[in-house]
Amino acid sequence: MGQQTLIYSFVARGTVILAEYTEFKGNFQTIASQCLQKLPSSNNRFTYNCDGHTFNYLADNGFTYCVVAIESAGRQLPIAFLERVKDEFSKKYSGGKASTASANSLNREFGPKLKQQMQYCVDHPEEINKLAKVKAQVAEVKGVMMENIEKVLDRGEKIEMLVDKTDNLRSQAQDFRTQGTKMKKKMWIENMKIKLIVFGIALLLVFILFMSICRGFSCLGY
Repeated sequence: MGQQTLIYSFVARGTVILAEYTEFKGNFQTIASQCLQKLPSSNNRFTYNCDGHTFNYLADNGFTYCVVAIESAGRQLPIAFLERVKDEFSKKYSGGKASTASANSLNREFGPKLKQQMQYCVDHPEEINKLAKVKAQVAEVKGVMMENIEKVLDRGEKIEMLVDKTDNLRSQAQDFRTQGTKMKKKMWIENMKIKLIVFGIALLLVFILFMSICRGFSCLGY
């Protein structure tokens, strides 16, 4: 990769460019600025292709980092550059004057930093690629871990649902036993009532029969 791999970079707050750097002439500055006006406000990465160049953007917490690269540079190098610039800018201006700085007012302070990071990335492509691969692997492992955690949580929810169902069944069984005991007691009482009624009727019949016999004997003169 030659020195012209990365040709222009800036840092902006919203649509206000605070610092920029380039050693080349062309309409890429105008295009980069126009693209900045149309970027979504969410934190994300964006890449546009135009005239054999890529316009790469990294939006983060109200600030936008941009680098224009030749198309053959691919994606890893520009993105790695933007990450490095974002980290350095955040450390230098975290909670500082970047939140109120006017257009191009940070050129003298941060313009050389853009040049330095641009040169470093161009001079160390192998290191940048290795770091990009490591980050990709970390992201993949993180993705797998998150997927496993989601599965565990989902399994936990299913287990919780099963426990809830078991508790419900246990509660229903207890209610059934309680109702069964009450019903059995009620039936025993009803049965005893019937037996007492039958026994009373039998006693009454015996008494009536006894009285009838006694009256019969009286009539016979006994």
